Amino acid sequence: MQWLVTVPDDRRARLAPEQYASNFCEAHGPLDARRAQLEAERCYYCHDAPCTTACPTGIDVPTFIGRIADGNLRGAAAAILSANPLGGMCARVCPTEVLCEHACVRNTGETKPVAIGELQRFATDHFFSSGGQPLYSRADPTGRRVAVVGAGPAGLACAHRLALLGHAITLFDARPKLGGLNEYGLAAYKTTGNFAQQEVAWLLSVGGIEVRTGTRLGQDLCLDELVRDYDAVFLGLGLGAVNSIGIPEPELTGLGAAVDFIADLRQAADLGAIPVGRKVLVIGGGMTAVDAAVQARKLGAEEVTIVYRRGLHDMPASGHEREWAQLNGVLIREWAAPIKVLGENGRVTGMRFARTTMEGGKLVTGDESFVLAADMVLKAIGQSLNRGGLEGLVELRQGRIVTDDEGRTSHPAIWAGGDCRFGGLDLTVEAVEHGKLAAASIDATLRA
Repeated sequence: MQWLVTVPDDRRARLAPEQYASNFCEAHGPLDARRAQLEAERCYYCHDAPCTTACPTGIDVPTFIGRIADGNLRGAAAAILSANPLGGMCARVCPTEVLCEHACVRNTGETKPVAIGELQRFATDHFFSSGGQPLYSRADPTGRRVAVVGAGPAGLACAHRLALLGHAITLFDARPKLGGLNEYGLAAYKTTGNFAQQEVAWLLSVGGIEVRTGTRLGQDLCLDELVRDYDAVFLGLGLGAVNSIGIPEPELTGLGAAVDFIADLRQAADLGAIPVGRKVLVIGGGMTAVDAAVQARKLGAEEVTIVYRRGLHDMPASGHEREWAQLNGVLIREWAAPIKVLGENGRVTGMRFARTTMEGGKLVTGDESFVLAADMVLKAIGQSLNRGGLEGLVELRQGRIVTDDEGRTSHPAIWAGGDCRFGGLDLTVEAVEHGKLAAASIDATLRA
């Protein structure tokens, strides 16, 4: 994808090399040992702890925090990773403020919950920095083979759990690196130091998982052939298709998808080589919109504006994410819907927006409009399932795969989980739980 730099050789809007390193260092550093000890001692170690109930993967929060307090960091990591094999990444990106920390009993009568996410990161970081020695032993081979399509959080969790149970796994992914959104879809300042690949390597170290990258369902893989050749199939496809903004999208340099912008930046060896506009518009209101907008600012954009069709507090991005965007100089414009992409000489020059209001519980587009100038426009209004290769073998609803609570689809040999599954929250931690539950269901079915 070709992004717009107003004058290709003009670097005045760009930064010195050392500034990129500063801008894209880790946004929120880890706890040190002393702070972790003090924070762990704030925990009440509740029986039937509400924080554990609030965790989609059911991590025993009081146990792992208690082990930190006792100085048993390997034991703390074991408690985390036994419930969530991607517990290190989830500690970085999970919205703990609305999950486990929101449920912390210290919120009653106090203003600050235990910093569960930071403590989880402290324990898992120590484990991985110490070499990530094996915590589990793989069961004896069962002779059963399972195909896992998609190596994002759901697929990785499913493959890891099934391999531990002794099944032989073939893990397929369309991209050259495993990890899904953990590798390609998160802001670079959230996961520095190649952590996503370090976690993947640890997951694969259990053994029994054959990896095949560069293989896409519908092009390189045929689902009915996977069903024929394997004892079970798990689909962790994610959402690979970018939604349209609902108006004509002319072929203009500088108009593109926020997810592609983020992926290119995540894989760049030289951040200074990533083109960015001087005036950037990001259309949408979720975490992807925030990640794209903040990173555009950090790359040197002079003005970055998120435009959202509803009010600020309706935005899918959390309050923490909205505040982070504003702290980084991103302007958020509410109550505006795009109605026309503007361009000249093959390049985007801005967008026309209509003002919106809520009337009778419905969003209404009014007659009043305005124009915002831009030399880059990034679409961040969600993604949808790429249905290529599904071949009518599984039931879909609202563009996603229908499953039961265990991940079973309408086909008896196919399970699914993660963002491609209908009715989910589109959270990394939930995708991990989908993978775990499907693995348990697959294992029970194969042993029946």
